[in-house]
Amino acid sequence: MTFPDPNPKADLRFYLQSAREALLWKLEGLSEYDARRPLTPTGTNLLGLVKHAATTELGYLGDTFGRPSGEPLPWVAEDAEPNADMWATADQSRADVIGLYHRAWAHADATLEALPLDTIGTVPWWPSHDDKVSLHHAVVRVISDTHRHAGHADILRELLDGAVGMEKGNTSMPPGRPSWWEEYRDRLERTAREA
Repeated sequence: MTFPDPNPKADLRFYLQSAREALLWKLEGLSEYDARRPLTPTGTNLLGLVKHAATTELGYLGDTFGRPSGEPLPWVAEDAEPNADMWATADQSRADVIGLYHRAWAHADATLEALPLDTIGTVPWWPSHDDKVSLHHAVVRVISDTHRHAGHADILRELLDGAVGMEKGNTSMPPGRPSWWEEYRDRLERTAREA
């Protein structure tokens, strides 16, 4: 078996893009209400996760490396409401949030293309005594954050309509009819109670 020459940037871009697409896929086919509605006690919602991911990319893979996007992000201003990046206001359409995310992808990808992975940036919202980060570290951080939120989105979507999976055509789940899954869940509930 032969392996291609290592290409760290290509590897990072691949995993970042797969996380992005997994997160966006969870919005497909949902009503406006279901895309926005809070599904946890802390208000986690699908469209808010996308807005947060866009904001994260623009910050870590733009501003941190002296490459501001020019996107207006009033929800990150010092006087912004806490958690304002985690939900979409009524006047922020799904198309607006998704468009912002696509522009964030392009901006982040341009940063990754333009700079060496050992480039050092300054994270504006970190304490000044510990605010330096390499591009490599920043990209890994964004990949980790995006995959984490894609996992949140997967659970939220399952709660909404039972849809699961990592990507279109790949549920990553063993096959089973609804009755099998009900029996399986009931068995896990019984086991949890017995333990």
